Amino acid sequence: MVNIFKVFLLLGLMSFGGPAAHIGYFRNAFVKKRAWLSDSEFAQIVALSQFLPGPASSQVGFAIGYKKGGLGGALAAFIGFTLPSVLLMLLLAYASTGLTGSTWFEGVIHGLKLLAVVVVADATMGMFTSFCNKRLGVLLCTLTAVVLMVFPSLFSQLVMLLLAALIGARYMPSLAPEASTASSISKWPLVIFFGLLLGLPTISALGWVNNQGLVGLFYDFFQAGTMVFGGGHVVLPLLQNIVGEQLSSDTFLTGYAAAQAVPGPMFTFATFLGFELFDKAPILGALTATVAIFAPGFLLLLGVLNHWHALAGSKYLSGAIKGVNASVVGLLLAALYQPVFVTAVHSSIDMAMVVAGLFLLKTERAPILVMVAIFIGFGIAGSAW
Repeated sequence: MVNIFKVFLLLGLMSFGGPAAHIGYFRNAFVKKRAWLSDSEFAQIVALSQFLPGPASSQVGFAIGYKKGGLGGALAAFIGFTLPSVLLMLLLAYASTGLTGSTWFEGVIHGLKLLAVVVVADATMGMFTSFCNKRLGVLLCTLTAVVLMVFPSLFSQLVMLLLAALIGARYMPSLAPEASTASSISKWPLVIFFGLLLGLPTISALGWVNNQGLVGLFYDFFQAGTMVFGGGHVVLPLLQNIVGEQLSSDTFLTGYAAAQAVPGPMFTFATFLGFELFDKAPILGALTATVAIFAPGFLLLLGVLNHWHALAGSKYLSGAIKGVNASVVGLLLAALYQPVFVTAVHSSIDMAMVVAGLFLLKTERAPILVMVAIFIGFGIAGSAW
């Protein structure tokens, strides 16, 4: 457990760039370097995270921790990966103004965004080699990337993943003998999920709790976590509706900007909002909102993860997973362009740095901490020009 926590804590300190970049960091750390799981197992987890509500990259990390060390390993992975972001958001909430306006800080963030381009590009190339080695896989990858670049939306993403699953089941069936044979769904996580989803609004409607108290705060953020698929940016309009007029627009947008600037999952935006909304005990409010927004995705993942791996032994579901894996590569390719590349690369010098970074990562096998230091240095130097 301690080792799992330490590895994910290190990742939580350096994982800038959003869900697509996080998946790249995870693949580099747990497939390429430590071999905790195979590329196939990793892709299955990534595919499952796309079908469930919640923060996709955090669900991938949670599932890796669960595979390595059971429920304790999953919690260690979640706490380690999320803790740096939570602490930084708390500090920013305390400081209120933060550092987002300073030139050097913006330079640091720019350098780390360029590193995210390198990491996502490396992950995309690696997964393309593994899962798009046949013509149909290449076609599904290309079609997914094209559709999501032209029609970027959650609906388009879900449609392409479903289409890829159907095509894979029909045209790519194969046996998967290494899949687990245990096929039972874990009932208690699902019972807890539906109990909270249905029970909290019931007791609220009956007037048994104060809607402005911790229970009301927990349910608001739990509901937001239930309704978000794919990544942190989708949660913005939901949280804006939850906050309403309780916070000023300036405060809300400051928290949103800070969530994009810190490493780790963007869902820790809830940490900032919980701190601001529950002024009686702001740290307690921050932790309550944080746990609540992550809880739905993790409970659902625990409920179906074992069943998902078991069903992978079916030749038709194995084919569906192959189709989804190829489609996920296209999804990563689309994400590499928007938002990762578009928001990071603004000049030919930026592009040159990305090319140099790919050389260092793929050819020279430069450690990620060295890469972080190089790109931070480049960002700070660039801000002084």
